Amino acid sequence: MFSLPVSKSKPALVYLCTMAEDLQVAQGSKEEQYRALIPQIKGLLEGEPDLVANLANVAAALKEQFGWFWVGFYLVKKEELVLGPFQGPVACTRIKKGRGVCGSSWEKAQTLIVADVEKFPGHIACSSLSRSEIVVPLFKDGEVAGVLDVDSSDLDQFDETDRQFLEQIVALISLH
Repeated sequence: MFSLPVSKSKPALVYLCTMAEDLQVAQGSKEEQYRALIPQIKGLLEGEPDLVANLANVAAALKEQFGWFWVGFYLVKKEELVLGPFQGPVACTRIKKGRGVCGSSWEKAQTLIVADVEKFPGHIACSSLSRSEIVVPLFKDGEVAGVLDVDSSDLDQFDETDRQFLEQIVALISLH
């Protein structure tokens, strides 16, 4: 941010945006797509201190690149996960620790991959169109502060490649 004089007594504040206008959607293998996406996500996050803006852009970039059914974040607030920025249809607003895939990922402090959500004990069906899911915890000071939740309308959509790269992506997010 810098100021330009509008008049001698009142400077105008000007904000500069240094990001690209469009995400460059990559083709190729899943790994190649992630490798092309990560530098773009770094560019979106660089210099932006606002958590909501950063979570929103990460969710949008992932949804645009991979076309998954739902991509979003839940943040820990008191004793529950509360819906944060997301891309996709309306979602469950609050999730208790240990409930569903998101609450279980929070409780275990680890990434969970679910090939068929119908077979996951206690699955919370925010949408009947969700068939598989991966949930990656976000950490702050060694504690889970939120989760990235990604749902697919296809069975068995997520694997170790997704785990590896989504964990790298959430590690880029600064939780103040």
